[in-house]
Amino acid sequence: MADSDYMAGRIRDLARNAYLNDYITHTDFLSASEQAAFYTALRKLGVPPLVDRVEGAQYLLCGGFDEAERQAVVFLPSWLDAETYKAQEEDDPQVITCLQISPAAAKFADALSHRDYLGALMNLGITRGQVGDILIDREDSSAYVFVFRDMADFICSELSRVRHTTVIPRMVPPSSCTVRPEFEIREGSVASPRLDAVLSFVCRLARGKAQELIDREAVTVDGQTALSGAHELKEGSRVSVRGFGKFVFVGSRGTTKKGRSYIEVKIYK
Repeated sequence: MADSDYMAGRIRDLARNAYLNDYITHTDFLSASEQAAFYTALRKLGVPPLVDRVEGAQYLLCGGFDEAERQAVVFLPSWLDAETYKAQEEDDPQVITCLQISPAAAKFADALSHRDYLGALMNLGITRGQVGDILIDREDSSAYVFVFRDMADFICSELSRVRHTTVIPRMVPPSSCTVRPEFEIREGSVASPRLDAVLSFVCRLARGKAQELIDREAVTVDGQTALSGAHELKEGSRVSVRGFGKFVFVGSRGTTKKGRSYIEVKIYK
């Protein structure tokens, strides 16, 4: 789905169906790179920046909660606007719902990870695009899994084990999920908000070593491979560094007396 030509055709079809037939349509859950391909596809379709309509249908990206990394593009019918849709989805979801998957006997459960839950779902024949974010509750190794509503009943009836642990899935309103990705907040000064400078700060590397990561194509920004250390990060940019993890560039918080940028980042734990 990351190919922008295919994406453009798919987006056009979904938007037209929503507009002409007056019902909700949506893509699969998209990774960061697929979301980047979606915005490239919008440009191919001639959709101006900041316009939230394609082929007459309003669209929005959502993943079940505000900070979701994997998100679907949802196209709305004429009788539903984005704010009403989001309010309805919180407690009575029609597109994206949440499954709470808990060990039947927490005392004897394995320490289950994101990979364990994802693997168990894939073993049911579910594709990656049908599963959104998976959030692990570290207290009891249970998980909140965001999926499309039309897959939820199937998963609840078929999923009984994750690794060697018997589990019980149940559908809950997305608003009941209080688990969120954990971050380390870090602030400090850099020469500028250029990618190489911020990487050096976050990964605690010399500037040259940070540039080597970029040269090896080990760094992505908002799903796209970074090609230059001179790229200036924007507020909210999501950066992934192979071997070091992921972080969000929150933004610049002013300048120091020496003219350096004072920045804030959120580093995924």
